[in-house]
Amino acid sequence: MFQVVHRLAGRRAVLSGQSCCSPASAKLHLGRGAVCQKPAHRHCPADLPEMPSCDFKPEEYKGMSKERIMEIRRKNCSPMTMKITYYKKPVFLHQGYMQWLWDFDGNRYLDLFAGVATVSVGHCHPKVAAALQRQLKKLWHTTNIYVNPTLHEYSEKLASHLPDPLKVVYLTNSGSEANDLAMLMARLHTGNFDLLTLRGSYHGGTQQTMGLTSNSSYKYPIATSSGCTNTMCPDVFRGPWGGSHCRDSPVQTTRQCGCAQGHCMANDQYIGQLKETFATSVPSRIAGFFGEPIQGMGGAVQYPKNYLKEAYQLVRERGGVCIADEVQTGFGRTGSHFWGFQGHDVLPDMVTMAKGIGDGFPMGAVVTTPEIAASFAKAYHFNTFGGGPLACAVASSVLDTIKEDGTQQNSHNVGTYLMTELAKLRDTYEIIGDVRGKGLQIGVEMVTNKASRDPLSPEAMSEIFEDIKDMGVLIGKGGVYGQAFRIQPPMCITKEDVNFFLAVFKKAIQRYMDRK
Repeated sequence: MFQVVHRLAGRRAVLSGQSCCSPASAKLHLGRGAVCQKPAHRHCPADLPEMPSCDFKPEEYKGMSKERIMEIRRKNCSPMTMKITYYKKPVFLHQGYMQWLWDFDGNRYLDLFAGVATVSVGHCHPKVAAALQRQLKKLWHTTNIYVNPTLHEYSEKLASHLPDPLKVVYLTNSGSEANDLAMLMARLHTGNFDLLTLRGSYHGGTQQTMGLTSNSSYKYPIATSSGCTNTMCPDVFRGPWGGSHCRDSPVQTTRQCGCAQGHCMANDQYIGQLKETFATSVPSRIAGFFGEPIQGMGGAVQYPKNYLKEAYQLVRERGGVCIADEVQTGFGRTGSHFWGFQGHDVLPDMVTMAKGIGDGFPMGAVVTTPEIAASFAKAYHFNTFGGGPLACAVASSVLDTIKEDGTQQNSHNVGTYLMTELAKLRDTYEIIGDVRGKGLQIGVEMVTNKASRDPLSPEAMSEIFEDIKDMGVLIGKGGVYGQAFRIQPPMCITKEDVNFFLAVFKKAIQRYMDRK
């Protein structure tokens, strides 16, 4: 019978040296005690494999009742919190450790969404938590009007992870703020105003970045940033052109491809659409182009291999700068490279980042060239909390942990395995249209059938989504039509975790097909 973890299993895990951590960090965190929790999630079928063991013991929850929390959520929290709450039966989370989360009732979940691709090295990673605790005893807050070592140590360390001439660092509090700042810097530096993004993109929720974002679900009916134009997304699965060799991914689409070796006709068509946008929709001189190396909220959409390289060239010919939005793809998540843009063989003029930068601690950054930075010095720019001592201490520890734990390599190895296995399910089930991504930035696109590629209905997506949760796994959703499942876990997950998820995902799909 499926069990989350019972006491005896927990003791076995400790005695046998098993851990819920990645192999590189497991040596540091063994022997912390058995997990005391309920023996199983509800609705778990008897033929489901046992959830991988974990030697971490969470605290017993003794706080407010679920009913009281929901009352406060409805009355005192923004109405948006109710609107965006995942699941018909919400998950009430209490504690986290590495790739695991526990709810109020002691049920354990395998977290494959990482707080929207934000927890990079693991929930409450001991190394990162220790760095935060050390800094808490020294200095909580100051600003960059004073000189403190933490800001400068981190800025130098972060810059060392980027190629020349990307060496000037601006620290912010979020990805939206970083992209908002990058918009301003691009316009100041070039003396131009218009900015270009891809349809289906997400670059933030401020009034300015809402102009960059190209998904109606995240737009309000007010004037957002003018001068922002969206061009066709080169989506080789859902778009009008695509084939079986387009993407830099372990898994390609099942669409037929007649391209000669080394040549992508789909890329030519999408670049043609970009040229059409330049000819019809923007001035002859522009400020810049924002592009995610792999779209995040859009559902892990990937482009033809040379698309960004050719797009960058066209943008620069028109006086614009190129901004790589690494909010979701940075810090080793794509596995093959530390930054997503490196997989496209391009060098941006600015890189924006957040989420994984602080493993869940609120932080963001813009890294740019000395030349662009000099253009920004035309007036004073001040950020009260950006680059604070606590944030810099945490972010510095994250960089160290990625290296020490082999996080990027684990992302590559485990992510490649997961995508390869998901592709087998795609070939089995008619409603799984596409599997794509790199490392642990993965999307699974759901369709009514493979012939039409029409998006699976929101109701059907919710059924499967809820079922996966009830069996102990948390994933995300995305896509312009809400048609893609997003898998962006803490990058410490193991192949054992993946095998459990695959069994859960297969069971949820099969159950839906049986009901259908």
